[in-house]
Amino acid sequence: MGRLKEGVTLIYERADGIVYSRESGTDPSTRTPVSWDYDSRTPDGRPLRDHIQEDQMWGEIRRLARTNATLQEEVDRVIATYHLIKDNG
Repeated sequence: MGRLKEGVTLIYERADGIVYSRESGTDPSTRTPVSWDYDSRTPDGRPLRDHIQEDQMWGEIRRLARTNATLQEEVDRVIATYHLIKDNG
């Protein structure tokens, strides 16, 4: 850090999910990255946040299934169906 100069106006620009800064009046090629946009999307187009929340939910389902026989049976059924579809199309 510590690169700020007193009395200098900074210009902030966003491009391709990155925020850049540069001193006012300088060439745009002198800009430096200061922040990244983490609200990106997964390959299927969903927001990354939704993907993370869904993964967390599946983790909670697996943990709860350890102590709930009914839920474990359903998880086993989903896993079996998944393998049938994946292996046989």
